[in-house]
Amino acid sequence: MILVENVHKVYPDGTRALKGVSFRIEKGEFVGLMGPSGSGKSTLLHIIAGLDKPTEGRVLVDGKDITRMDEDQLAEFRKNNIAFIFQFYYLLEDFTALENLVLIGQLAGQREPQKRALELLNFLRLSHRANHKPYQLSGGEQQRTAVGRALMLKPKLILADEPTGNLDLEEGRRIFELFLELRDKEGITFLIATHNQEMTRYFDRVLRIRDGLLEN
Repeated sequence: MILVENVHKVYPDGTRALKGVSFRIEKGEFVGLMGPSGSGKSTLLHIIAGLDKPTEGRVLVDGKDITRMDEDQLAEFRKNNIAFIFQFYYLLEDFTALENLVLIGQLAGQREPQKRALELLNFLRLSHRANHKPYQLSGGEQQRTAVGRALMLKPKLILADEPTGNLDLEEGRRIFELFLELRDKEGITFLIATHNQEMTRYFDRVLRIRDGLLEN
């Protein structure tokens, strides 16, 4: 599902965020990405998501070289293949949980976005919160809503950057158990950046990064 080959990232100020990173992740794997702050985790996720370009090297997602795509091609590819879940939920505050999901489906031209949104909220145990706005939801409920939004377009790959960073340990475990359920039921591949050592037991394996390099 993911092939990263000799990826370097140098920012205009000279900062070398990635220094030749290579690895592969198979379809259906549940992989952790761990390392200290500033190690290059977020940069790597953004490059795999097509949100940033490497200075050198290439990235293949589901066999497609995304580093050769232009912005329009990347946007179309992401829409059909990749979802990104952030530490901060980025929900639309004036919209209900249901509306936050439906909007994504409408923008993508789905035929019955409300039906899919309701199915997802039921799966996420949020049916009773469908008509609540984000400020009326707990942190865990907001993150589950963000997960639902990511699932609206049926991604093959989910990239998550510290998705439990704002949650207590128990809520964090619930989110990871939800991710595993999605992997098992839908075959979704996951790459999850986290600082939380408690979560390592959930992963098939862990990639550890430090100073822009993967540790052996």
